[in-house]
Amino acid sequence: MRNSKTLAKIRNGEVVRMCCLGHFIPSFIAQAAHFGFDCIWLDCEHRTWTDRELQTVLAYFHKYDIDCMLRAPTTEKTRLYRYLEDGATGLMIPHVSTPEKAAQLADDVKFPPIGNRGIDAAGLDSDFYLHTKEHGADSYVEHVNEQTFLVVQIETPEAVENVDTIAATPGVDGMFVGPGDLGLRLKHYDGDMTIDSAFEAVSAAAKKHGKAWGTPAGTLEQMQKLQGLGAQLINHGGEFMAIMNALEASSADFDQLS
Repeated sequence: MRNSKTLAKIRNGEVVRMCCLGHFIPSFIAQAAHFGFDCIWLDCEHRTWTDRELQTVLAYFHKYDIDCMLRAPTTEKTRLYRYLEDGATGLMIPHVSTPEKAAQLADDVKFPPIGNRGIDAAGLDSDFYLHTKEHGADSYVEHVNEQTFLVVQIETPEAVENVDTIAATPGVDGMFVGPGDLGLRLKHYDGDMTIDSAFEAVSAAAKKHGKAWGTPAGTLEQMQKLQGLGAQLINHGGEFMAIMNALEASSADFDQLS
């Protein structure tokens, strides 16, 4: 069983090196690990993955010793903790706007005494029962509660308004602001909330309750600003934009040919 690099960085007050992957590209996982990333945000909300593809790609995360923060396409209890059984280090859940929903998610994916997750102890997360066989089920449960994480996404004005009680929820390890969804909803919000004020509110709640928080950042300047606000879960880079930018540059080179 492996320990979480993301949680180690969070507990040490450091910024987590995180990038994003949305397609079945095993080489990306090896290369991200090689270049010092701690975690890959695996997007299953807006990208399509079969169960077998996920099980296969999660084995690469373990092979190259890098965390997988899987953004789940569902909130079905058994499917959520099956992602963890299959090898995800943590889960990111979209559109969590109330403390009640945050509490339900924590109950679904944490073992007692924190939550009410079902136990199998025979997946990749327990070395296919080898750890459990050698060390016992109690050791497995303790390790999972200590080394897996739940991150909830703050993507609505309601979530920002409730962020203090969401951050206070036992079993919630972090909050991740989705600026695209939040920005879209702020256009229809009758109030003076902005993305910047939302960042400040999430930052304050995270600091108060000892939780991590973060958001995507496209430039070093943005990363530095977020770090100044105490953000630790900063996503920077991913295969989608990297491929698009590389193709754009290659096409521009062709344009220079006579």
